[in-house]
Amino acid sequence: MKLLIVTQVVDRHHSNLGFFHRWIEEFAKHCETVQVICLQEGEHALPENVRVHSLGKEAGASRIARLWRFYALAWSLRRTYDAVLVHMNPEYVVLAGLLWRLWGKRVGLWYMHRSVTWKLKVAARLVHIIFTGSPESCRVESDKILVTGHGIDLLPFEHAGHVPSPDGTVRLVTIGRISDSKGVREMVEARAQLERRGMSATLSVAGSSLTTDDATYAAGLMADAREGVTFRGPIAREDIPALLAQADMFLNLSNTGSLDKAVLEALAAGVPAISSNEAFKTMLEPHGLFVERDATAVADVIERFLARDDRAAIIAKLQQEVREKHSLQKLVPRIVEHLS
Repeated sequence: MKLLIVTQVVDRHHSNLGFFHRWIEEFAKHCETVQVICLQEGEHALPENVRVHSLGKEAGASRIARLWRFYALAWSLRRTYDAVLVHMNPEYVVLAGLLWRLWGKRVGLWYMHRSVTWKLKVAARLVHIIFTGSPESCRVESDKILVTGHGIDLLPFEHAGHVPSPDGTVRLVTIGRISDSKGVREMVEARAQLERRGMSATLSVAGSSLTTDDATYAAGLMADAREGVTFRGPIAREDIPALLAQADMFLNLSNTGSLDKAVLEALAAGVPAISSNEAFKTMLEPHGLFVERDATAVADVIERFLARDDRAAIIAKLQQEVREKHSLQKLVPRIVEHLS
């Protein structure tokens, strides 16, 4: 099969979307050729059967120029692809879905967010299939939805190895966007509560702000944060396994309702994860790791889990679940099969 992928960023060092570089590599193993149209192009090293076409955001292209180039590429490349996979941005399906179908292309959308926008509703009518990681991760009403699990490249995380805390300090970590929706303030307060209970604990926050509101929220956190909380800024994809190797617990207090890959990566690395995200309720609640988004509740869960004698067995079980349900190497062939 010859595949066209439409995505936001192709840049293996991008702090938020760098993971998609590995997705493209994996698709290249299962497709004759892969054409990629991206909004923004950065550094990449992809197989010979992959070609990347940028809409020019990295060069400052205007919205009108980017729209014109998108249609020009969709048309000029039309004989080089049999199917289309749009990653996370239903607006591209709104723009070109009807054209792709008229040209006889099979169209799929990968979508992972609780938000149901008008763009998603329109896209759901135009695509042949919608891929998503969990039932909670795509809430549009459609019989086209296929729940596939997430696509995590497990090898870097499984081989990271855990570095024990040298002095018994509990090292908490979170990775992702710094915003109110991610509950970072509650994490900071939970760490402070552990300290007040006599437990030595640190919190490392890896990520950045994406909007003006995020930046205001992050500035307030940094101004209030005390010793024991480190804001690392964005972290490159290749550095995440090493960060997780030196963590004792991963925190995720997102209210997005989507299956956050950062949690799955932590579990793959053998780091127990605490989450308030309902997408993880089925996975984590049986082990006492699902929690309300409340600082006291988070501190309670941390304290209880660290006192358990069966921690190693729980971690091994969660690792195995991620391996079986959320491997990139299993996901990509399944997507290709349904787009063929």
